[in-house]
Amino acid sequence: MSAVPRSEKLAGRFRRMLDRLSTSQEDLESEELREDAETAGCTRIGDCRDRQIVTVTGTLRTVTLRPRAGVPALEAELFDGTAALDVVWLGRRSIVGIEPGRKLIASGRISMSRGRRVLFNPKYELRPLGRE
Repeated sequence: MSAVPRSEKLAGRFRRMLDRLSTSQEDLESEELREDAETAGCTRIGDCRDRQIVTVTGTLRTVTLRPRAGVPALEAELFDGTAALDVVWLGRRSIVGIEPGRKLIASGRISMSRGRRVLFNPKYELRPLGRE
């Protein structure tokens, strides 16, 4: 038998339901991404420091082709619910599967560029489409 009275259980459920109804869609998605990163055993992007070797996971928000010093570079913004990280593949114009909305796991050394976290040429793993 539970030590918590039934009325408190109902109040707790009602409170959680109200919280979910009053929370924005963006906040709900961020919470889901934070939980996903935790269950995957990855470092939260918001906790990453300069020169740290990390494994992070999240959703690609944007993907752009932006040359760096005359060399093609595919850039993507990865978001995990805590912060954003720029993922850059130098010498690449496109990579199959790298597109906005796709979830992935990336590993490498963090660097800071203009106040933003960046992973250059990371090892990466695309998350299955069925989980999205």
